[in-house]
Amino acid sequence: MYEKLELLIDGEWRPGSDGKTEPVINPATEETIADLPHASAQDLDHALAAAEKAFPIWRDTAPYDRGKIMQKAAAIMRERSKQIAETLVLEEGKVFAEAHVEVLVSADITDWYAEEGKRTYGRIIPGRIPGMRQFVYKEPVGPVAAFTPWNFPAVTPIRKMAGAIAAGCSCIIKASEETPGTCIALARAFQDAGLPNGVLNVVFGVPAEVSKHVIASPIIRKISFTGSIAVGKLLMAQAAEGLKRTTMELGGHSPVIVFDDTDVEQVVKAVVGGKYRNAGQVCISPTRFYVQDAHYAKFVKSFTETAKAMKVGNGMEEGMQMGPLANPRRLEAMQEFVADARDHGAKIETGGERMGNNGFFFEPTVMSDVPDDARVMYDEPFGPLAPISRFKDFDEVMEKANGLEYGLAAYAFTTSDKTAAAVSEKLQSGMVGVNSLAISMPETPFGGVKHSGHGSEGGIEGLEAYLNTKYVAQQS
Repeated sequence: MYEKLELLIDGEWRPGSDGKTEPVINPATEETIADLPHASAQDLDHALAAAEKAFPIWRDTAPYDRGKIMQKAAAIMRERSKQIAETLVLEEGKVFAEAHVEVLVSADITDWYAEEGKRTYGRIIPGRIPGMRQFVYKEPVGPVAAFTPWNFPAVTPIRKMAGAIAAGCSCIIKASEETPGTCIALARAFQDAGLPNGVLNVVFGVPAEVSKHVIASPIIRKISFTGSIAVGKLLMAQAAEGLKRTTMELGGHSPVIVFDDTDVEQVVKAVVGGKYRNAGQVCISPTRFYVQDAHYAKFVKSFTETAKAMKVGNGMEEGMQMGPLANPRRLEAMQEFVADARDHGAKIETGGERMGNNGFFFEPTVMSDVPDDARVMYDEPFGPLAPISRFKDFDEVMEKANGLEYGLAAYAFTTSDKTAAAVSEKLQSGMVGVNSLAISMPETPFGGVKHSGHGSEGGIEGLEAYLNTKYVAQQS
């Protein structure tokens, strides 16, 4: 059963006031599964007014009581996890096992923020003057506007919603119009858990129109966005007009460095699943593979054999390891990346083609001897492409790994503690995984540097993003 698509404004589930809708497409079948209502300008103003009205009520609610509502919401998410996961598969395409884990992780994130919200501690600073008391308080920043993409319809919205709500902020979220049902289902969990009306509002529409209207409002004090660099820059410019705080997670192109002291089979086992998770449509997906000369041929052979054996199909079917791409734009992009790599002399070891003519399926693809000037090596592919290149020494691979504008995630595999310490220090990335791809947990900060954005979601840093610091000096 697919989620009923509605707007949430001031506690009311409703259609858009002007009747405008757009279809939601199942990427595995190309069938329309529902029509999504758009919010009119009037609806957006109503949502802004609701967030403004709810903010002081929620701000003044004790963190302990906010936490109880959030924990109840997390429990509801777990109770409905299979149903929500089915909605996620139908609208985004990833296999059911991945979708179900994503929903359960969303509940974990909500639980973690429910607890951490109780720990918005200030401090007392000893005064220099007798009788002077100096306090630091942490206070919610105010109503928040959040914007999320289609590739993780549960985890990405929940990081923003749960972080804002735990801090005592109200929130207007615009999730992707291509994958709206999952966010709606999570919002229902909050509402059914007793969240006061207006604390959380969910809207949809033409993205540029919605973001421009909402960000321009003086009611909004904080913007959180996950998406492309180009759109992130645009939203930052709009936020700058009102001097509004921003958190930006703008994608990446993660290098994977495999040193010659590793066990190749173990490394391949670790990275192939991560590469083709969600058909490679993951901002922290391993996307540029640099393998030291001694193990290069063996790594390519093992990676190719493993990729060839993957089962690709409808995510609702049992046993599938990879589903379709989320939309036809990604299909076109994959074909362009592969053609460009061929033109630059890369060898297609396996894959490189669309699968069938129904659904947006693309073969798990491995490319070897990919030169640095091939587009796939400098432009985020966001799909099931694994370009592999070789390197000779540490300095060479550090220059390659750090040579792009991206700086979200990076990975390295080595058995040397000295090398592990060196790559951890030298890699220009917000997150680094050494001998592991497991870099995203509810309790850890998630964010990048350089053009991959600024600020973090998750961890205490994710809560801090929604808090202002107030200093008070009191003379007795």
